Amino acid sequence: MSIDETIRAAIPAELSGMVRSAKLRDEVATLVVDAGGLGRSAAAQLQRELEEAVGALDQVNEVRVALMADRKERQIIAVGSGKGGVGKSTLTANLAVALAGMGHKVGVVDADIYGPSQATLLADAPSKLRAEGEKLIPHDSDFGVKFVSMGQLVEAGKAIALRGPMVGQALSQLMDADWGDTDVLLVDLPPGTGDVQLTMLQKFKPSAAVVVSTPQDLALIDAKRALDLFRQAQVPIAGIVENMAGYMCPSCGDISDPFGQGGAEAAAKELGLPFLGRIPLAMEIREKSDAGTPPAAAADSDMGKPFIGIAAQLHQALEKVG
Repeated sequence: MSIDETIRAAIPAELSGMVRSAKLRDEVATLVVDAGGLGRSAAAQLQRELEEAVGALDQVNEVRVALMADRKERQIIAVGSGKGGVGKSTLTANLAVALAGMGHKVGVVDADIYGPSQATLLADAPSKLRAEGEKLIPHDSDFGVKFVSMGQLVEAGKAIALRGPMVGQALSQLMDADWGDTDVLLVDLPPGTGDVQLTMLQKFKPSAAVVVSTPQDLALIDAKRALDLFRQAQVPIAGIVENMAGYMCPSCGDISDPFGQGGAEAAAKELGLPFLGRIPLAMEIREKSDAGTPPAAAADSDMGKPFIGIAAQLHQALEKVG
């Protein structure tokens, strides 16, 4: 019997049908549970019973229960940054894959109109979008994530030259694609606070926002501008992620901090916002991203675990704003 099967075996039979996934990693059991139709007190009781049952296992030190309730509307999560080059697109792709692994039906909109990259991050081969009527049909990745990108609508290497109003139209076309039963839509925004961000906030009010920064002071200055824009638009901030946090030398194993250390976490504390976690600066993440195989697809890998941890916190944040 595998570890995950052991976890499932500990769940009372009358509750097992509600558990969509059960995993044990590093003595932490994570359960994704369908609590649709339950009231608040019944859902709380369900959570307590699962925590007691699974927590009684010797190999379990902590139990995390993610309750998934019925949703009337699709949740839109904006992933933004104040400046480019901080790894926002890579984070978006991996969060999407991780959330799909937790039972969500996930879509990704590559809203970085001038510099689209999701078609590379989520597919190991070129893909093109097709349309039915006036709606684009998102591409189905191998990781349970649908996505649309300007990179699928233009030839590789061709410049995308659009003026302000056309940028808004392009974003609307991507957002209004046929997303089917997708319940979470991650939007990979371009850096800064320009036309795309304004169109997104005005026309497609996000349920929450995640802001990405490196630990570097220069990146944090711009990240605070992105946070301020979301706050002005009254979009809840799910949290801040610190990317490129620590580099392990592949030759000697020493860890260095070329972009500083802990800056984004300190900024989150200063601003009274959740700190979702940090992603290391690692060769493996770069290689897998270039190959279209997000590290989060291998949840047990060293490079997949940070993304899984951040996605778990984002899931909890979605439950609160949902």
